[in-house]
Amino acid sequence: MPHILVAGKLHPAGLERLKQAQGFTHTLVDDVSVESYLPHMAEAEAVVLRTQPMTASTIAAAPKLAIVSRHGVGYDAVDVAALSARGIPLSIVGDVNSRAVAEHTLMLMLAVARRAASHDRASREGQWNIRNRFETVELDGKTLLLVGFGRIGRRVAELAKAFGMAVMAYDPFVKPDLLAKHGVRPAADLVKALGEADVVSLHMPGSTAGAVIFEEELAAMKPGAILINAARGGLVDEALLDRALREGRLFGAGLDVLASEPPDAGNPLLTNDRVVISPHTAGLTAECAARMAVASVQNVIDHFAGRLDPALVVNAAAIGYRKA
Repeated sequence: MPHILVAGKLHPAGLERLKQAQGFTHTLVDDVSVESYLPHMAEAEAVVLRTQPMTASTIAAAPKLAIVSRHGVGYDAVDVAALSARGIPLSIVGDVNSRAVAEHTLMLMLAVARRAASHDRASREGQWNIRNRFETVELDGKTLLLVGFGRIGRRVAELAKAFGMAVMAYDPFVKPDLLAKHGVRPAADLVKALGEADVVSLHMPGSTAGAVIFEEELAAMKPGAILINAARGGLVDEALLDRALREGRLFGAGLDVLASEPPDAGNPLLTNDRVVISPHTAGLTAECAARMAVASVQNVIDHFAGRLDPALVVNAAAIGYRKA
């Protein structure tokens, strides 16, 4: 009877699926931290993992481990090589959050462009005349550059066009004919494209090389441009971004992810009036949380039943993972 460790708070829909499953036992640890789930790893044959890290030493503490199922699509904090070395699959939930993240991306664009956070604060503090500064901008007629054109990027393109934006995309792994199919102009050179865009939105995996938006890229961006990151923390050099915003070279930034989460109290972006920050919630709508919870539990069930789709296994090629 496989024992499942649920590491991190799970939506009730996922817990209900877990209770319905026959032939499994489980341990629930609501706290999202390594310290809270580590003591239970010795007995775990499967782990449903939220956002906390899973290092090689943590994996080594689980001699019975047969699968790790991420509650989401990102896996930057998981030591995939350590799992692969033991032939342990790492699964993700597939396309359950693209619409939620895309909506959140547009929300950040609008919040930055219309200075929503600072205007809300000013209104509550009696500074009604802030309206006469004429400091907000429109999305209509602006050019959006999507860095990455996967499922989320494609949905953002649809929503952005509904707001009257012209959309281009930089993604070396996507053929130009697919971009054309979605009415999106291909950008062959990232730095050049950054100089044309009014809004830049990141939709790519984490990079082992570090930041993708670094000094050269920030310098190339159009004066007064907006930068949005609802993809992965670490894609943007935060110190350089903060400086560019404070110097007035960029209009603003909307960030759902940061290099360190939760951020250090001294992170200068927290006191930057040109930044709108959300606590990594782009994919955590009630509907999406339910879908992710059910899918992450289902992946564990399907693995032990020999029917887990290899397309949902990150390291399928490395471990030769196939359906039974």
